Amino acid sequence: MTQYLISKVQYRDGAPQSADEIVFRTLLFKTFNRISTWEQLEGELGEITWANFRFDHYEAALRKASSLGPIYSAAYMMPPPKFGEAKKYRNHLRLLELMMADGLPGVISKAKSLQQVFADLVRYQSIGPFLAYQYAIDLNYSPVLELDENEFVVAGPGAKDGIRKCFGKDSAGIESEIIEYMVTHQENHFQRLSLDFESLNGRPIHLIDAQNVFCEVDKYSRVAHPEISGISGRSRIKQRFEPSGQVDVPVFPPKWNLASGNDWI
Repeated sequence: MTQYLISKVQYRDGAPQSADEIVFRTLLFKTFNRISTWEQLEGELGEITWANFRFDHYEAALRKASSLGPIYSAAYMMPPPKFGEAKKYRNHLRLLELMMADGLPGVISKAKSLQQVFADLVRYQSIGPFLAYQYAIDLNYSPVLELDENEFVVAGPGAKDGIRKCFGKDSAGIESEIIEYMVTHQENHFQRLSLDFESLNGRPIHLIDAQNVFCEVDKYSRVAHPEISGISGRSRIKQRFEPSGQVDVPVFPPKWNLASGNDWI
């Protein structure tokens, strides 16, 4: 999803690049976090822009999309805000409409830290700490922000489960500190374990990467070691990976100044 977000939503050739437009596109895509939903919206509405946003038009397009299948990704929970609408997607459209009316793009584009962006997002109804952190990271991939990803981290439910499985019950309540330790001391432990870690052309593991790694540990261990319990006690995974074709060349935010992704596939 992140690959699509960067290449087809945030940095898409010809797409308007004002803060309003990039933030609108990013939050709209991440609300549903499903490529098919975005493409169905484009098919119905044409170019996705805040300038052409009309609630009724977007609601009708989402209603049609929902009649064809799921419009939300199963990647993580998206609790509906309560704006009095009958459908979850209508309430999410109202939330996005409110964020834009509040001038959120202008506010976060002036933020001096990732934590400030997080604070600006988490104050909105139904956006909890984990989702606000994910949104802040996603927005930081875009041209709107250029903040330090290693400033702070919020461990999500999956990462907390993965950390519990790695370090036991004493890790409860200090998950963020454990993630920070892993990132800060990664080179020391690679050397200690004689691991030749293959970084992204010199870009080391960041906090968001380590958070995601622990989440993946939890998923894999539910299958490989179902007897080891995390905090949630979950022992099943939502879906299994099924290869669907050749892996595309990885895309990175241009501001990272990384070479072509051909070297990593």
